[in-house]
Formats: sequence, C-alpha cells, structure tokens
Amino acid sequence: MPTTHFIVHDKADNVGVVVVEDVKPGQRLTGWVMEGDGTIVVKALDAVPLGHKIALRDLKKGDTVFKYGHDIGKVVDPAGKGRHVHVHNIKTKRW
Repeated sequence: MPTTHFIVHDKADNVGVVVVEDVKPGQRLTGWVMEGDGTIVVKALDAVPLGHKIALRDLKKGDTVFKYGHDIGKVVDPAGKGRHVHVHNIKTKRW
C-alpha cells in the first residue's frame, strides 16, 4: 500500500490535509479519500508543511474552500492544483 501523504474527508472537498513532513515541489503525493475509501494522486507544486492544505483542483479568487465536507472560507489569491493552501490565500467568510 502506498504512503498516505494527505487526507480528504469528503468527495466534495477541494483541498486535502497534509499528514507527512517535508512535502517538496515536484513530489507525487497519494491522498486517502475517507468517503468511499479511495485514493487520489496530486503532484505538489509547492512545499507544504505538515497540517497545511494542498489544492486538489484549481481554485480561483472567490471560490469556496471545502474541507471535511464543510465551507471553511474563500479563496483570496488563486491556488492551482497542487499548490499550498493556507492563510496566505484563503480567508474566513465571517469578516
């Protein structure tokens, strides 16, 4: 079984949570999709720290970010598939 590099909770999620250290640009990452017990593969385009998110598809400014099947905010700076997603490019919709 391949190493799980990130976890996706819901098939509707557009980000995955990195669960290993030292993700480097160009690395081929395997993600476990908990809903349905499947896997997906994404090529990392940035270094992504443990616990941070990776974009599973291209995210445009204004898009809603889904994690754990829930709306966690909006994209304020575009992030292409495989890019690091965190507070530098997503913000809460609360304010």
